[in-house]
Amino acid sequence: MVSSLPITDPDDPRIEPYRAVRERDLIGREHRFIAEGEVVLRVLLRQRRFAVESLLLAENRFDTLTELLGSLDPAVPVYQASRTVMDAIVGFPIHRGILALARRAPLPPPETLLAALPEDALVLGLVGLSNHDNVGGIFRNAAAFGASAALLDGETCDPLYRKAIRVSVGGALVVPFTRAMSAWEMVDHLRHAGFEVLSLSPSGSETLSQIRREGRTALLLGAEGPGLPPALLATTRSVTIPMSGGFDSLNVATTSGIALYQLTR
Repeated sequence: MVSSLPITDPDDPRIEPYRAVRERDLIGREHRFIAEGEVVLRVLLRQRRFAVESLLLAENRFDTLTELLGSLDPAVPVYQASRTVMDAIVGFPIHRGILALARRAPLPPPETLLAALPEDALVLGLVGLSNHDNVGGIFRNAAAFGASAALLDGETCDPLYRKAIRVSVGGALVVPFTRAMSAWEMVDHLRHAGFEVLSLSPSGSETLSQIRREGRTALLLGAEGPGLPPALLATTRSVTIPMSGGFDSLNVATTSGIALYQLTR
């Protein structure tokens, strides 16, 4: 049986990492991250590359999680607080009543990650994506369609930001990822590892439905509005998703789902 540690004071030093969650989302937690909600917690506990350090639960959630908590290392503290105290700790109403603190795995070099992938790997390249909802949605789609990994440039936001993990429904914990310094460095790593590089853009020269994937393939996605740099499109195989009347109405997360379906079906 898992036992809980009651927290009655929002200033209790034992739950310091959970204090003012939103502010710490922005400044980081020294190689740790926060996972929120039951579905995400279930995904997190199945992953070996992240070490869970503690849980903070609302009182009414503890009994509903007895079976799930049975898979937790007994050494991991499980804190329990009233809804009022928990809201005071995190700084906003935490409706899901479930938070977990976990340690990040070190990011491998791009060449190491790519070298370990199968010969038919499909990798996403994220370029300049600063919206956490979009990054979370892309990782959700990547997990659903079995993408092998994701590469992020230096401007793309953190997939392990709490909101990104929540939007991804845990997909950001499933799909391996690492960073390259720039989109150009990303493409160099992909080509050196034997990937054909596709760039998705409304101005693409080929229709996505015409693409027949063979061997290792990477798909680059850019931010809504600016999209991928024209010079990058000119040096890769650019593809497009035709839309009615030429109206570019899809956001990048939706676009990633369509493209992943087409490339994996």
